[in-house]
Amino acid sequence: MGISVFLVDDHEIVRRGVAHLLDAEPDMDVVGEAASATEALARIPAAHPDVAILDVRLPDGEGISVCREVRSMLDPPPACLMLTSYSDDQALFGAIVAGAAGYLLKDVAGTNLVGAVRTAAAGGSLIDPETAARALERLRTPEDPRYESLSPQERRILDLIATGLTNRQIGAELFLAEKTVKNYVSSLLHKLGFARRTEAAVYAASRRRAGRPPAPPPQR
Repeated sequence: MGISVFLVDDHEIVRRGVAHLLDAEPDMDVVGEAASATEALARIPAAHPDVAILDVRLPDGEGISVCREVRSMLDPPPACLMLTSYSDDQALFGAIVAGAAGYLLKDVAGTNLVGAVRTAAAGGSLIDPETAARALERLRTPEDPRYESLSPQERRILDLIATGLTNRQIGAELFLAEKTVKNYVSSLLHKLGFARRTEAAVYAASRRRAGRPPAPPPQR
């Protein structure tokens, strides 16, 4: 029996390229495609593939949510490989929690993708144990409510403070005026209960050591 694969990506050219790659393998067969989360949830149960390759970002949702739902509704559940253009720790942790077998970037070599499909179909995982352990630890440890109170922009600025950047350098990085950055810094220090910038830098560094992912970069 060959390995049946279902593809979910909103870019047709990506689906065609991956389908062409996999269909060329004698032991693989692409049994369906979808361009959105809604289509995927409607079509994957009928196809009941061995492996589902899912784009992380879809027009109407996330591939991670699709992974979680199809794995809960099908028995046996398909192995899910997340395929994305973005290296995002938050999404990686989400994929692990959802039960994905792998998290791959779209610049992965064709032979490596084929190998990943075979590994996933055989019940293997492409996520290293250390990364999985960090994700589980993050689930067990509640998030600091002070950090939760920060806006996405304040979280990004906090991460940049930890790297030693000045307000002017942070402004250049995020395309903000220096005065605007100064206002953000004052706000985040107040929310965290710190009086000095160095305290915020130490706090951010301790989060990294505890396995907390940095804030995602702004979309440009």
